[in-house]
Amino acid sequence: MLLLDPLCSPAQALSAQGLALLPASTLAAQLQLPADWPQAFGQLLPAWDRLPPDAHLRDGGRYRRRRHSCYVQTLATDTLSLQPHRAHWQPTDYNALHGGFERWFEPLEAEMAQAPAWLALMHKLGRLFAQVRPVPQWFIEAHAFRIDTEGGVGRPTPEGAHRDGVDFVVVMLLDRQGVKGGESRVFEADGPHGLRFEMNEPLTTLLLDDARVVHETTPIQPQGSALGHRDTLVLTFRAAGFQAPV
Repeated sequence: MLLLDPLCSPAQALSAQGLALLPASTLAAQLQLPADWPQAFGQLLPAWDRLPPDAHLRDGGRYRRRRHSCYVQTLATDTLSLQPHRAHWQPTDYNALHGGFERWFEPLEAEMAQAPAWLALMHKLGRLFAQVRPVPQWFIEAHAFRIDTEGGVGRPTPEGAHRDGVDFVVVMLLDRQGVKGGESRVFEADGPHGLRFEMNEPLTTLLLDDARVVHETTPIQPQGSALGHRDTLVLTFRAAGFQAPV
């Protein structure tokens, strides 16, 4: 049965049940980030106001904006390097809606892509995941998302409950304004049990073992008459290289 146990360390929770939920209030301590990291990372968040539209939505929607960049983390040398810009690709086995073709998105803004607070987050997450699954390298894809309600409904996961074809997935809530909905749902990949909860506080972070659970986020709707949005950062960590067409 899936449980959110606040007494477990992130590594223990991932090993025991394939997920961990890190509250914003303890995120820096649990990941062993500097004490001033939340403030430094917060200075990067205006970049979400400048995300370009996602031109690849096959449901005809215009509710998603995003950027995408890739990194390689080498554990032995403790290095993290930004990679030449590449397409995002997933097989249809993992994404029936948007899989099977290359999706080119604008890269992360240069200042953000190399910001110390940004790199520190990925570095610490990679070290954490290596405690659960020791590997020599992580191939990391970083996705900055904004889902809005301009069309009435915004869909954070239009493909539905899914896995991503990676080792670990990180979903960090950055902001939600003027919306209702957006419930996070995590289910056992090979069992009947699941969890449902709403991430509301900025920097609340969900860690997932992609082989053991499937996940989705329910649609958002406007709460009132103003345009609403939900901002997230999604990171995927894969040991076997970046996913690419055969």
